[in-house]
Amino acid sequence: MLIQEKNGFDFEMIYYNSDGQPSSMCGNGGRCIVAFARFLNIIKEETTFLAVDGPHYAKISGSGNWVSLQMKDVDLIERDGEAFVLNTGSPHYVACTTDLKEKNVYAEGKAIRYNDTYAEKGININFVEDFKDHYFVRTYERGVEDETFACGTGVTAVALAMAKLKDQKGDINTPVKVLGGELNIRFSFDGLSFTNIFLEGPAEFVFEGDVETE
Repeated sequence: MLIQEKNGFDFEMIYYNSDGQPSSMCGNGGRCIVAFARFLNIIKEETTFLAVDGPHYAKISGSGNWVSLQMKDVDLIERDGEAFVLNTGSPHYVACTTDLKEKNVYAEGKAIRYNDTYAEKGININFVEDFKDHYFVRTYERGVEDETFACGTGVTAVALAMAKLKDQKGDINTPVKVLGGELNIRFSFDGLSFTNIFLEGPAEFVFEGDVETE
């Protein structure tokens, strides 16, 4: 991820996947880059920045590590058999399952990602298990071509899909656990459109380094 100057915004988020290709929106990356921008004194507690899928508003807590990132509105959720397909800045496939802790997410996710429907453009595969007070999610990410410990646009897609599945409406708060930790998604749903979608979670400073270039 790179921070780049952009007229009309606090900054622009530039993101590349591990395969070297420019990526679609990365939700957790967006949260982390907001924390990094504050570390660099580019912003204070609030920001509006530009990402590949358009402008994003975000707010970082006064203590400095809890970031709430507003995601794009979602008007369309499609079905692929029992699964849900939607775009939350990146395309996602959401499938309900049980015994997720034991699932071979790499093998099963890769098989769906490379099937005849999704092979050309790719899609991120999310498996979700409902624990009533939270959802547990594991994700196979395109571009990474492996399971990742946390996918922000993925857990957002899961929260919206599960609200659609359960016919929940109004202001909804959805705790999600992933291998990398805990996240929260809050949004409004009127039965047709999802609005005011916020992906929330911690962004911890790990290290800093210097790169010398000639």
